[in-house]
Amino acid sequence: MIEGLVVERAGQKIGVLADGKIYRAIPLGKVRKKEKIYAGDKVFGKVVGSDFVIEKVSERKNLIPRPPIANVDRIFLVVTIKEPPFQNFLLDNLLVVYHHFGVDSVIVFNKIDILEDEEKKELEKWSEIYSKIGYTVLQVSAKTGEGIDSLENIAGSGISVFAGPSGVGKSSLVSALTGESLRIGEVSEKTERGKHTTREVKLIRFKKGFIGDSPGFSRVEALNFMDKKEVARYFPEFLECKCKFSSCLHLGEEGCEVIEKVKSGEISCERYKSYLKMLKTFADWLSEVEGCKD
Repeated sequence: MIEGLVVERAGQKIGVLADGKIYRAIPLGKVRKKEKIYAGDKVFGKVVGSDFVIEKVSERKNLIPRPPIANVDRIFLVVTIKEPPFQNFLLDNLLVVYHHFGVDSVIVFNKIDILEDEEKKELEKWSEIYSKIGYTVLQVSAKTGEGIDSLENIAGSGISVFAGPSGVGKSSLVSALTGESLRIGEVSEKTERGKHTTREVKLIRFKKGFIGDSPGFSRVEALNFMDKKEVARYFPEFLECKCKFSSCLHLGEEGCEVIEKVKSGEISCERYKSYLKMLKTFADWLSEVEGCKD
């Protein structure tokens, strides 16, 4: 059997890249009955005339719902310090949700060319907060090309998808990389509506990798995908803590090391506030922590 990659999925149409050529793909009856096929799926089959007959779909390492793509290697979460102003709660929700789907996130601060001195300090502050807890953070400008090399190096292999709030320049970055723009507008998880939203998904070839031609979520709410008890496991800085109780939700329980580290400044107060907001709760004691007042 020949190995192929599903690079196009639209309605009943399936496009498979195999041996350097894109074929119209037809799943065998048993495959059609058992499997739902997505862009990003690795498939096995044979070429019959001008068609690729799918006989097997490989097990997926992950599947994201927006855009519906399998085996995604990374999500580029694009944000800006201004135009629009940075909201860490939006980013933190996206980080949690995509981590939940089993996808690595790369944080991309775009539009750095328009920042004034104070805004550059803000950029460095947030970059340090996220890099300290293990995220790759890039600072780029789609307009001037600054930092695009770093983006190219990461996007040049595997399957990548761009996501992030409206207006941050996701389409401009994809265009800077591939010469093509993201095909549709913003999609919110809450409404699942966007400009010209569609289930059609294509993977654009880029170097040795692929980039999804449709953007991921512009905003999400973590609790729409998981239980309250699960949220903490997607905050990397919490996982290093050894609380007295394994069931600790880090909301004021006795012996909570997360709270101790928030009070000492070892854990970002802003990140902890995002956690509380996701759980739809608050903590009065935060106002007493230096630098943690609203």
